[in-house]
This record gives sequence, C-alpha cells and structure tokens, in this order.
Amino acid sequence: MKFVILDTETTGAEEKDRICQLAFIVAKPQLVGSEIDEVHEDLCKPPLPISYGAMAVHHITNEMVQKKPPCTETKSWKRLMELNVPDNILVIQNAPFDLAMLEKEGFASKMRLIDTLRCLRHLYPDMEAHGLQYARYAFSLYKSEKKEAKSIGLKIQAHDALGDVLVLKLLLDFLLLEHTPEELVALTAKPITYKTFRFGKYRGEKIVDIAKKDPGYIEWLLTEKESQEGLDEDWRQTLEKALEIAEDEAVWLFPFGKYKGESIEEIARHDAGYLRWALENMDKLSDGMKRAIRKKL
Repeated sequence: MKFVILDTETTGAEEKDRICQLAFIVAKPQLVGSEIDEVHEDLCKPPLPISYGAMAVHHITNEMVQKKPPCTETKSWKRLMELNVPDNILVIQNAPFDLAMLEKEGFASKMRLIDTLRCLRHLYPDMEAHGLQYARYAFSLYKSEKKEAKSIGLKIQAHDALGDVLVLKLLLDFLLLEHTPEELVALTAKPITYKTFRFGKYRGEKIVDIAKKDPGYIEWLLTEKESQEGLDEDWRQTLEKALEIAEDEAVWLFPFGKYKGESIEEIARHDAGYLRWALENMDKLSDGMKRAIRKKL
C-alpha cells in the first residue's frame, strides 16, 4: 500500500475551471508516519485562461503554461493513472474540489480516500479553523518543513501545489501518530455533526440552542439553502438532528399572518381556533410548524 498525497492548482474555483498544475507525493507507510518514495509535479495547459483571482493565489500565469502539454499528457498524470488501484490510499485536503477537477480530465479514483479536512473536523471540532495552512501552524508542522523539503530537493512555496502537498504529507504523519490509515479512511466517510454555526446571523452559537429558540431558521436553511445547493450532506444531517433533539423544547414563531412573531403556545392560549384554521388553510406553513401545532392542539 502507498499513500498518494495530492493537490492541484486550477484556473479558478467555478464549474468551468480546470487544472493548471498537478502535484503529488507517493509515500510508503512506516511504523510512525510515512516515507517519501516519489515526487511528481507538472504544470499543464488548461483549455481556458487562468483567472486573475487564481493567479493571485498560486502565481501561475498563462504565459507559464502556454507551451505545456494538457494535463492528461503530463508525466504526473500518467503516473497517477498507474497508481490508481484499490490497494493505495489517496490523501487530499478538501477532496471534493480536487476530485471534481480530476474527474473533468477523465480520472475516476479506485483508491481509498483520506480527506484530511474531514478528519480534522471530526478529531478537532472546536479548532478555530481546519484549513491546511492553519493546521501547518496549529500542529507546528512548519518546524519539520525544511528538513522534509531538503530530502526531496524542494523549495518551499505557500499555495504552490507541491509546497501544499509537502505540508499535507506532514499533516498526514501527524494524524498517523494516533490513528491508523484505516481509521482515517473511516473518518473521511463518516458524516460530520457540527456543533456551532460558522455562518449567518447565528454565527458562533450552538446549533441545538438555535433549534430550540428559532427552529424556523433551521427549517429555512434546510429548504432554501438545499434548493440552492448551498448545503452539503454533513450540514443537512446536522440540522435535521438538531431539530430532532430540540423538538420538545422548540419555540415555533408564526412567520406571517395576524399573529406574526407570536409563538404557537401564546396563540393557543387566546385563539386556538386560529391554529386549527391555519392548519387547514395556510399552505406555506412548514412541516415542522404543522407538527408543532398538531402537537399543541
């Protein structure tokens, strides 16, 4: 078994964008961490220009790739295809992005997957951030960079694909101090349950607490955001679980009508007939609101 520790740089981050640099390290497992076997890195000419925003991040210009071969004709790509077997483990930080870019070139992974971003979110849920550069400092990976880079003749450059792959290799070694490769593969596939909001008007607050005091907001996220493809599977199951946990304590407020802003409990005390009428006539009531009204009545 080998680790294929990979990163790409791209023309941008939109659906249309493509790879302009492919880099990966092949490492073999040791009793502690991993040992580098191979280093592969190639610039390649994408089928569309590199955006200025992407250039500002990775500093690869259109002139630098003008005479380079397409991604699928590089030595790195050909070696990646040889390594694409079930025995090996592909290691990526935020795997969906890079895998989507690789798929545009015709790559379908047969390898097991370790997504270090997902592993960090599972293992260090209270950490301020889970990005690669944050982890580089949080776990003192930078202290080992020079020695590791010297062993493969690499000049370290932040946001360069190969530079990021080196940091990713050090992060993998850090995680392997306490976890087996199989455990990290399992964590990658396991749903993540978030504890606090990292966006929106309740940023920093506990999700279960918001599900109790404003369950309508949680339902809005589940319906509106999901319809806009703004929620991934982890967030969807987190929000659904929060609503389930908070169901007995949730305070449902009417979002419209003559009692807008009042809770079901308040309305039930002085106008229970309105609640019955709302159930029969208000099509816009959410499923959660309807369940709460029926329960109250």
